[in-house]
Amino acid sequence: MDAPAEKPEPVRDGESRHVKREILGIADRRKHHTREMTPLRAHVKEPDARHRVYRFRFYPNAEQVEQLSRTFGACRWVFNEGLALRSQAWEQHRVRVGFAETCRALTGWKRAEKTTWLKEVSSTVLQQSLRHLDQAFSRFLKGETKLPRQKRKGRSRDTATYVRTGFSWVEDDERPGTGLLKLAKQTRPLAVRWSRALPAGTAPLRLSVVRDPAGRYFVSVLVEELGGSWPPAFVPGSQEPKAVGLDLGLVSLVTLDDGTKVGHQKLLKRHADKLARLQRELHRKVKGSKNREKARRKIACLYARIRDVRKDMLDQLTTHLVRENQVLVVEDLSVATLMRGASGKGGRRKTGLITAIRDAAWGELLRQLAYKCEWYGRTLVMVDRFFPSTRRCSACHVKGSSLHVSVRHWSCAACGAVHDRDVNAAVNLRDEGMRLYWLAEASLPPDRTMPRLIRASAVKEAMPAA
Repeated sequence: MDAPAEKPEPVRDGESRHVKREILGIADRRKHHTREMTPLRAHVKEPDARHRVYRFRFYPNAEQVEQLSRTFGACRWVFNEGLALRSQAWEQHRVRVGFAETCRALTGWKRAEKTTWLKEVSSTVLQQSLRHLDQAFSRFLKGETKLPRQKRKGRSRDTATYVRTGFSWVEDDERPGTGLLKLAKQTRPLAVRWSRALPAGTAPLRLSVVRDPAGRYFVSVLVEELGGSWPPAFVPGSQEPKAVGLDLGLVSLVTLDDGTKVGHQKLLKRHADKLARLQRELHRKVKGSKNREKARRKIACLYARIRDVRKDMLDQLTTHLVRENQVLVVEDLSVATLMRGASGKGGRRKTGLITAIRDAAWGELLRQLAYKCEWYGRTLVMVDRFFPSTRRCSACHVKGSSLHVSVRHWSCAACGAVHDRDVNAAVNLRDEGMRLYWLAEASLPPDRTMPRLIRASAVKEAMPAA
């Protein structure tokens, strides 16, 4: 039996500096080399403040379109070069290259004769692209994601991030929360459609400019605002928190424990014929032709319309649920596991299920519920995914036999109660969620408030052993 391979050790100290300077072409740190380095002070938020992103669409002119295209291309190129530099340094020389070294390498790239066009783009934007690369490597080293891959034009997202020194902001005195927003290397402010106002008197902390596949331009503005929780929601005539059980499904998107069902729009299925026709048109076009680009843009616009309609519906639904209830109970679904493809027998059926789940956007629904409960002072309870919510009778709590997905109504063999499959599951989820809620409240110290997210596994670990 062969001995296990030893983990390679990184090169350190003088040899590492020699490799970086002579082989990789990374210059030494010259600026303030005689002064002791002082750590940067992180921005500290106020106790009740939170970071929030506002997204607006803007309409650039021809000059701004050209400049943004150069910016997107430069960010993509710098990301790929930084990835190649860090990969080469480790694979060939066992030298670790961090964010500071890639920034010094960026200075060399801008001075090189073949890449002087990098000077036409704001340096802060390019440094943020390297920052994103460093964050991707950090997640990879922690085992959270895979190794970063190179970005490709037409495949990767066109985006650029501007920090506070990369844009100017002048608030409009007549319309607080709106104003003039001008990016670095541009002469005119953006024509932003202010669909809603930013918090008055606050300056943006960071901007992200995005061009989606449909050719639309959006700017995401990060601001710091004071959080305001909504008044607690109690059951009328009592001090008991108002709770609702939510059962996610494909026939009905959400079923509440009171029998209310929110219909599933099934947008992909509704536009399936049009999408198929546009895909056939795209297949007939010559690669690289303008007609192919026009056909691709039509498909992208249709997908963008589907995505916008779905997101708007989910935003309205989740906001209504969080406003009306103090405790929301859902099943702790592993959407990523459900979305895994299947091969062999039953693969086509599994593909249809994956398409339906993607169209229902369960992951986005759960994400919105989580952050809105955190913002507005509500509690989201995640019940164990193996809890038998569907086949347990909500009247006598007797667990019945397994039910096929096609069975929508069933009767309890013990008490004879007739149940709607989804409504019964929602009632069971609400009861189990409230049991976990009271257990979590009983285990809290006197000076602690209820957490905004309660998982069944965390409650079991917190409870003392019998």
